[in-house]
Amino acid sequence: GTPVQSRMDQSKPLKVRLTFSVILVGVSLLFTAVVTDHWAVLSPRVEEYNATCEAAHFGLWRLCIKRIFMQEQGPKVKGCGPISLPGEHNCSYFKHFTPGQSSEIFEVTTQKEYSISAAAIAIFSIGFAIIGTICVLLSFSKKRDYLLKPASMFYTFAGLCIIISVEVMRQSVKRMIDSEETVWIEYTYSWSFACACASFVLLFICGITLLLIALPPFPQNPWETCMDAEPEH
Repeated sequence: GTPVQSRMDQSKPLKVRLTFSVILVGVSLLFTAVVTDHWAVLSPRVEEYNATCEAAHFGLWRLCIKRIFMQEQGPKVKGCGPISLPGEHNCSYFKHFTPGQSSEIFEVTTQKEYSISAAAIAIFSIGFAIIGTICVLLSFSKKRDYLLKPASMFYTFAGLCIIISVEVMRQSVKRMIDSEETVWIEYTYSWSFACACASFVLLFICGITLLLIALPPFPQNPWETCMDAEPEH
């Protein structure tokens, strides 16, 4: 090969390692989002102060209710909270994950399909991320560069799955706020939701970057490929 090509071949492992280190940050954010319960925070309208109110925050698996003692706040603040105030905390897994438990506040009938779908898609996302990581680690041993292409696709799929999961959760929150049956009138998305969005950006962009690194370099000049071709005997 030409000197340009050999220089590119030398820089390739470095590029792969740099991209892989960013991907690992994305994968940790993905795991954090899936196991934590702060995707959305919901609060009911507060009519009277110096009384307790119940705010909720939930993730893919659990709903946590917090009883917060509300004191007089500014006229703009209508909801219960903020959730960071001290209060009695009570978390329960969603009814469809632990059959036989009662969850009165959470309207399981409307939410069941949503949270099952979001959780299932998030599990796919983690599966793709794990397979992608195994492929990259195997590719570090000699002559296994061909594994980088499937790895890049797995990471891209992992990113797409988590953003679909985020959208399902968004629809779920919207439906709860709009529903007449629920007490919730206000909502905010919290840090687990932000982790999921950030992991999508990192996994999707780095998955595509990894694919571009794995592809053979394009010849700078079409004549190079003709000159490099083996002469026919």
